[in-house]
Amino acid sequence: MKKVQIITDGSCIGNPGPGGWACILRFGGKEREIYGSEPETTNNRMELQAAVEGLRALKEPCQVEIVTDSNYVKHGITEWIYRWKANGWRTSGKKPVVNQDLWHALDELAAQHHADWVWTKGHASHADNNRCDELAQAAARGQLSSES
Repeated sequence: MKKVQIITDGSCIGNPGPGGWACILRFGGKEREIYGSEPETTNNRMELQAAVEGLRALKEPCQVEIVTDSNYVKHGITEWIYRWKANGWRTSGKKPVVNQDLWHALDELAAQHHADWVWTKGHASHADNNRCDELAQAAARGQLSSES
């Protein structure tokens, strides 16, 4: 089984506002950057979209390490999602889970792989996370055309 690393980040100018997402996929010595934007969104949606698009880019089941600086994404997919599913996609406060469409997609895509979720501190010393942040911000500002 191929071992792939996906580094993700999302960005939003205002929250809500124009947003961008980016990820770097690493396999062997190869690297691929993908990114995109939404005209009106939230930071959490862009963080989720980055992870979704990274996993969607994989063409076969892989052993994948997904690196995110979003506790929302990491805790959501590794802890909270089990309660949400058991509660009919409702929070403990009985409200519908926000961003359900992306959570459903992320859950389905992650299930196709052996996924390990790793949190890294954002805007710190993780070079790939910093690069994803640059790409996501540039996409949010309309400085990059969508490449996914």
